[in-house]
Amino acid sequence: MTAYMDHKDLANETIDEGRAQQIADGVHRVLDRIAQAEMEAGREPGSVRLLAATKTRDVGEIMAAIDAGVRMIGENRPQEVIAKAEGLARQCAARGFSLGAAVGEDDVHDDNPEHHIPFHLIGQLQSNKIGKVLPVVETIESVDSLDLAQKIARRAVARGITAGVLLEVNESGEESKSGCDPAQAVDLAQQIGTLEGLDLQGLMTIGAHVDDEAVIRRGFAHLRETRDRILQAGTPGTAHCHELSMGMTNDMALAIAEGSTIVRVGTAIFGPRAFI
Repeated sequence: MTAYMDHKDLANETIDEGRAQQIADGVHRVLDRIAQAEMEAGREPGSVRLLAATKTRDVGEIMAAIDAGVRMIGENRPQEVIAKAEGLARQCAARGFSLGAAVGEDDVHDDNPEHHIPFHLIGQLQSNKIGKVLPVVETIESVDSLDLAQKIARRAVARGITAGVLLEVNESGEESKSGCDPAQAVDLAQQIGTLEGLDLQGLMTIGAHVDDEAVIRRGFAHLRETRDRILQAGTPGTAHCHELSMGMTNDMALAIAEGSTIVRVGTAIFGPRAFI
């Protein structure tokens, strides 16, 4: 178990008014920043979706973000998915939303996407945790190898479901970051597209950890170009590969300028984390 989970009850569903307002203010500021970046980049309003990165945040904090307008959430660690899933599903249902892939007696069944909160896994996934997260998350953004994709596919087929996946690409080349080699991304995406039980929905990357905006933008631009090459090739199983999950609190404007469709933001919504 992750150490901070001994010190914070991530299933807690209560929140005081002041903290809820802090989170709401953060959400509104981020949505304004996204809208501004879309306008400056000549993008259509609403073409970029906000994913709230909820690592170390409890159910009450996450629901405050949803109440303020967040319509997609992402967890880094499978342990946190498991700890929060039941409370999140219950609280979402009380507000008229369905959550992720979770199905329970209180879930809302509605074909209207505005009534659904997508639940993504954005951190690394060990093979022994696949079976625990598949009933809850509907998209795994951190697929960085054919081996992992095949393992997810087998579990999905066994459950009779289709799991959404994004191929994670290490555009910065930093050893501390996960993701496949950019030179292998097209071929790997095409192989993943052939797997029964998976829906290849796009690509994901983490921006270079540098101060040079040109370097950061170059990585984001290359991911967009890779996505376009995958779509242009028209290989079976890749037709849905549209998403570009790139950009976080500090570099989301650059990512939006280069074509991001999903920005993953935590700190600017919830404030600095008390735990790592």
